[in-house]
Amino acid sequence: MSEIVDEVSRVHREVGTRRVGSREAGTVLLRRTFDSAAPDVWQAVTSPERIARWFLPVTGDFRVGGNYQLEGNAGGEILECVPPERLRVSWLFGPDPGFSEVEVRLAPEGGDRTVFELEHVSVIPEEFRSQYGPGAVGIGWDLALLGLGWHLAGGGLSPEDAVEWQASPEAKAFVSRSGEEWGRAFAAAGADPETVTATTVATVAFYTGE
Repeated sequence: MSEIVDEVSRVHREVGTRRVGSREAGTVLLRRTFDSAAPDVWQAVTSPERIARWFLPVTGDFRVGGNYQLEGNAGGEILECVPPERLRVSWLFGPDPGFSEVEVRLAPEGGDRTVFELEHVSVIPEEFRSQYGPGAVGIGWDLALLGLGWHLAGGGLSPEDAVEWQASPEAKAFVSRSGEEWGRAFAAAGADPETVTATTVATVAFYTGE
């Protein structure tokens, strides 16, 4: 279990805000280095066949201006694609998703290592944001990067095993540590201690069902 929980420490996290027109959007940024060359990481995050192996099945028109849909999750438009460096998409979920975009950036680091950055910018209703904080988005992306890391290392779980794993003590320990780290990032962005504690507890409980 300690090895899985230690995966949390491989990720650098930042929380911030950004103006989107007349609105204020929240941002979460995750950065980690993978022991894989940039072309391989790029293919893993843009190939529908490979995305289904570490994240979710995806369908769509895979070109700039085309739409995509992840099974049971977000969909949107492919806004920008600069192989093998940058992918930007709208990330829409639910009947009234508002503004939400995800950008993935890759930078080679040596011959067979790649610095991976994912930034999610979204306008979230204040009642949701004040209850759950940035961890509501951040924990989900931590889980996704865990799956991507397993995939790039030649491992990973089948979709059926992944569902079973999410209910395991190991997964709950991972989510709890992830929630704590997003709480620290939230505090570093200026959130007061009471808000950090309350949102961290609420978000971890949401993901673990406890």
